[in-house]
Amino acid sequence: MGVFDFIRDVGEKLFGASEAQAAPADKIKDELAKHGLDAGDVTVEVDGDTVKISGAAPSNEVREKIILAAGNTLGVSKVEESITVANAEPEATFYTVKKGDTLSKIAQEQYGQANRYPDIFEANKPLLSHPDKIYPGQVLRIPA
Repeated sequence: MGVFDFIRDVGEKLFGASEAQAAPADKIKDELAKHGLDAGDVTVEVDGDTVKISGAAPSNEVREKIILAAGNTLGVSKVEESITVANAEPEATFYTVKKGDTLSKIAQEQYGQANRYPDIFEANKPLLSHPDKIYPGQVLRIPA
């Protein structure tokens, strides 16, 4: 089980969400579906600004994207997850975007090579639609 922190007043605004609390569980499930994430075997519960996710995911990548899709929404300050994965693989690290960051700058910091920004962009699809569309407070996957 993992606990992940997010910035509550930053992220995608879902119907029913506010800076004080997360959107209802069904709206968070809709957000997962919007991104094409296989969350059919996942249960979502909301308790104030905490989202609790349990169940199974086909891979660690999908598990991590489920966590990020739920956490990068307005009103969520914490995601508690207990998702099992069918195929074990190395875990990515999570990075919180700061003011002035670009994917190139993050790639330089994380990998020592700015030209590896496509690796970060690809690791965060479909949550990111364009490499230039990141914002402070957003949490990204940084693959190993």
